[in-house]
Amino acid sequence: MKTKFFAFLSLAIAAFSAQAGQLTLEDCCLDSRPAVPSEMVSEASGTTYLQLSADGSRVERFDYATGKRVGVVFDSNDVNGCDIKCWDGFVLSPNEKMMLLYTDTERIYRRSFKANYWVYDIGRKNAKPLSTAGKQEVPVWSSDDRMVAFVRDCNVYVAKIDYGTEVAVTTDGKANSVTNGVPDWVYQEEFGMTGSLTWSADNTMLAFIRWDESEVPLYSLPVYRGACNPKDEYAKYPGEISYKYPVAGERNSRVSVLSYDVETRAVKKMNLPVDNETYVNRIEFSSTIDRLMVNTLNRNQNEMRLYAVNPRSAVAKLVYTDKSKTWINPDLTEMTRYFDGFFVVASERDGYCHLYQYSNAGSLMRQITKGKWEVLDFYGYDAKTRRFYFRSNQDGPLTSVVASIDVNGVVRRLSKVEGSNKAQFSANLAYYVLNHSDKDTPNVYTLYNTTTGKKLRDIETNSAYAERFSGRLPKKEFFTVESAGYTLNGYMIKPSNFDASKRYPVIMYHYSGPCSQLVKNEWDVDWLDYAAEQGYIVACVDGRGTGGRGHEFASLVYKQLGKLESIDQVAAARHMAQLPYVDADRIGIFGWSYGGYETIMAMTEPNAPYCAGIAVAPVTDWRLYDTIYTERFMLTPQQNEAGYEASSAINRAANLRGRLLIVTGTTDDNVHPANTYEFAARATSEGKLFDMMVYTNEDHFIKKCNVRATLYAKLLDYFENNLKR
Repeated sequence: MKTKFFAFLSLAIAAFSAQAGQLTLEDCCLDSRPAVPSEMVSEASGTTYLQLSADGSRVERFDYATGKRVGVVFDSNDVNGCDIKCWDGFVLSPNEKMMLLYTDTERIYRRSFKANYWVYDIGRKNAKPLSTAGKQEVPVWSSDDRMVAFVRDCNVYVAKIDYGTEVAVTTDGKANSVTNGVPDWVYQEEFGMTGSLTWSADNTMLAFIRWDESEVPLYSLPVYRGACNPKDEYAKYPGEISYKYPVAGERNSRVSVLSYDVETRAVKKMNLPVDNETYVNRIEFSSTIDRLMVNTLNRNQNEMRLYAVNPRSAVAKLVYTDKSKTWINPDLTEMTRYFDGFFVVASERDGYCHLYQYSNAGSLMRQITKGKWEVLDFYGYDAKTRRFYFRSNQDGPLTSVVASIDVNGVVRRLSKVEGSNKAQFSANLAYYVLNHSDKDTPNVYTLYNTTTGKKLRDIETNSAYAERFSGRLPKKEFFTVESAGYTLNGYMIKPSNFDASKRYPVIMYHYSGPCSQLVKNEWDVDWLDYAAEQGYIVACVDGRGTGGRGHEFASLVYKQLGKLESIDQVAAARHMAQLPYVDADRIGIFGWSYGGYETIMAMTEPNAPYCAGIAVAPVTDWRLYDTIYTERFMLTPQQNEAGYEASSAINRAANLRGRLLIVTGTTDDNVHPANTYEFAARATSEGKLFDMMVYTNEDHFIKKCNVRATLYAKLLDYFENNLKR
């Protein structure tokens, strides 16, 4: 089947195929990502790590320093009680004497899945199902390896490994009503949460969040038979996907934090100041058994509070508060870490994201990092060397650096080469794998000794991948644009055979969403690289509101999404139009999701310079999008009616100039196709001509069954017909 598809694809996009040796569309959409090493699960010693074999049959142990395999922890051919030969992944227990292996993975939402989990005793080589009553979600080991908490069908269970039994912690869970332990859709999508189960260090208490979504409006999407994995049951009458989706201004789930006493089986609600307008976006036990740390955000998302809660008495103590005049980025919460005697938080209180150290009582001990740059990740703290490890853009918003800083403020860089740098550390921070790339270099993964900084070995060089693209990709160059007194960062991709005496059509690519960033010195290959080789100049500019330049710059778009971004995108297009090698009458614009929204907004600006545009999966009115994302930047429609009116692409349909292609998937659970349909209805009523492409049973990413290849071919065909002719 796969061979037939590629044969068909070659014919379908023959009109766009490049000459032998040159870049092809298939390069850019079917095999454009460099290899990523298999997940390295560090063992507690920090000297060895575990990996699942490529065929999924074994879990093998490797030495960090040498990379040599030093053992096999699990082998499908040498296990009692199970004849499964291929696994999707594993979860090592805290004491490293047991592990969970899972198979038959079934996707739920973007980040969540359920699967059949098996408990494997490493010493005895015995395997048995975690549960036989249905697939499980988000299993979490207790620290003594004797229990596993998990979720099934919206309820929390505790499996007692020694006895082979399971106990129902909750029984009120019901789809589209109450979900325990696992977040509702909007928490998963906008906070990145997939589970909330957490064990106390002494294994006596389990804590979790309960979401009551009974009053959240139900949203339904039709499902058709389709051709990609056809659903024959819907051959004559469509089915549907129904789930709870709160649009801006509507009711959210009511949340509560609960604890479960393993011995008494008592479930208790924590005494937190949480109401219907409060989010609980993270809970975690610290190393102290009576400190359940609970992170909350108010509905306007401009005040974050951190509570230390006693799980037995349910008494909560406020230990930290952060406030903003606009919004608090929930990603900051992901950098919160708890250590003996103190905790570390990230805050933008001085205008840039930095790390702060607090005592357990809530007193500020020190600001760890400072400067007009942002901390992007916090990796941990080494108590022996008293050093904090982090990633930042201290060399400028286009690059990232991995470094450490001691308690005296002395910084030591761990990455030496300019570009994009990320790291993964061993459990004891003794080793780190550096992931480096730049605009001309695919990702290279290298292992280093943290103390000495010595390179130990290459893990993945992507040399074959780099060779395949060598000399076949157009070059990316950076530039700046002035708009309303602000200097904006951009990049440009010119054809490899660029001739400055010619005049080229331009495709302006962008995303433009708050805190997002596309203009970075990192490796990226997409269909737009192929488009450049077909005679286009591709340009991308990050306008006001985007990330990497501090909270004040991002906050410029607060309560007025689409306004400043549109001004900046038009300014960028006009900048391109003034270049001597650009045909000012042949400028197009393309974006996906928020970028699709901003494509329509820019095309409906007065005197917009675009002759064609493509909006994929666009929001067209923020009243149709979810509460958490929308209200973070716009407040509720009740609080900001004028802002919502002005930011609606639907309300601007009468101003549309140029040819527009709008694309949607019929089962997009994120940006619902209603956004496309409502804009189409208004544009039609205004007598506007436009084009639509609908992908049956496709979600927000439009990539099932390799349909992404034909999508890219369609996008390029549209620009060929409307920019070049």
